[in-house]
Amino acid sequence: MKTKTLLSMATGLAMILGGAAHAETTWKMATKMPVDSPEGQVFEKFAELTEEYTDGELKITVYPNEQLGKENAVLEQLQANIIQIYAEGYSYMKKWEPALDWTTPAFAFDDYDHWVRFMNSDLVKGWFDNAASQAGVRPLGDPTRVLRGPFRVTVANVPLTTAEDYQGLKLRMHESKSAIETWDAIGTEVITLPWTEVYQSISKGIVQAVNSPIALVESMRFNEVAPNIARMDEYWQSIGFMVNEDALEALDDETREGLLKAYDEAGAMSQELMFQVAEESIARMVEDGATYTVLDTAPLVETMKSYYEAQDEAGALPEGLLDAVEATRVAQ
Repeated sequence: MKTKTLLSMATGLAMILGGAAHAETTWKMATKMPVDSPEGQVFEKFAELTEEYTDGELKITVYPNEQLGKENAVLEQLQANIIQIYAEGYSYMKKWEPALDWTTPAFAFDDYDHWVRFMNSDLVKGWFDNAASQAGVRPLGDPTRVLRGPFRVTVANVPLTTAEDYQGLKLRMHESKSAIETWDAIGTEVITLPWTEVYQSISKGIVQAVNSPIALVESMRFNEVAPNIARMDEYWQSIGFMVNEDALEALDDETREGLLKAYDEAGAMSQELMFQVAEESIARMVEDGATYTVLDTAPLVETMKSYYEAQDEAGALPEGLLDAVEATRVAQ
């Protein structure tokens, strides 16, 4: 009888432990974007595909609109494994590796593919490794896979058809030393303002222009006060899926594989969706009276080339940055 009881207890314990081993895991994913935005749609699709490709072993709850806090609070929660994924620009990781502020140097790349090769270079991988060693946070998969933008424009309340039109232009800029110095070098009059004050500041003449991903121009109604839209491809951007390393390593191989498959497919969706949204938005804005121009940026590229060389000589750039840009100019 005692043996039979012990066997029953052992069997029950094994079932409990077995169930625990296969219990589903739920991750928190923090974002700034609303659910119905193009980026929000990509995040929701990623969560849906993750559950599908992991057979329900991993579920991701998306928290949009900064519900879990502003950048610094979210980064701290990400580091502490309270939040498992933060979907935002990689420049925020400069908190742990300052060189990551240089993943998008302005007018440094020939095209999108050149930037992708740079982002997957040994130099940038090393930057991400340094951040991981400091904070236990790294990118999930290819850091360029989920596209943001999909390209950058300047919107202005004065004509903007050539690079020369930037001279003396009162341009709104965010608080970033590298961005401010870039546009100083180009010849604009830089004025730092919060993003949410741009519309009112242009309408009052405090600034004349702002740089923006094309996908945000219409939603921010910038075209109402700055109807001159010029594509200038300042830099290419991705949405970084910054992931807590401990959480990622705790997954079994099969679940991790499903997660990465979901990330890859969400990235493919972003590539198609962002361009579709941009084309439709441009068409609507032009119909409403805006002008749309694709600038010849060769003069801006030359200006910044000289600027970067001077900065590098002064030791103000991350070591190896310009070499990596040059080495990735042509596909190997």
